Amino acid sequence: MSEPTAGTLPPQLAELVEDFADVGPKERLQLLLELSRELPELPARYADAADSMEQVHECQSPLFLAVEVEPGADRRVHLYFSAPPEAPTTRGFASIMHTGLDGEPAADVLAVPDDFYTALGLGEAVSPLRLRGMAAMLARIKKQIRMATAA
Repeated sequence: MSEPTAGTLPPQLAELVEDFADVGPKERLQLLLELSRELPELPARYADAADSMEQVHECQSPLFLAVEVEPGADRRVHLYFSAPPEAPTTRGFASIMHTGLDGEPAADVLAVPDDFYTALGLGEAVSPLRLRGMAAMLARIKKQIRMATAA
């Protein structure tokens, strides 16, 4: 698998990939746990996540997401995630997506390679099943953007 180049990633996501690449496997897990604590709270309109958000069933812990796309020329994307505090890995993945993609133009988010997460180097720190959950998050985000921009 080829690693994504910084040019194919939005700036914030590219910076996170670099942060993970600059540290060893144990530090990567610690960085993921720190990010899990930075996941923003949901706005009130998503208070009942199970009814108002899409569940990502591939994640080992219950994770729900919603994508909003602004009208206008660059169609900026806003991401919302719900994951339980007792699921720090899942929350960390959601936080990576939020930090790296929230506020970016829809076209830039759609251009993120589907396997960008391999460049984070988390394969030694978390199970392949958990990594598939992260891939599924990105796939759902892209699907919702495509639906919103097709209308």
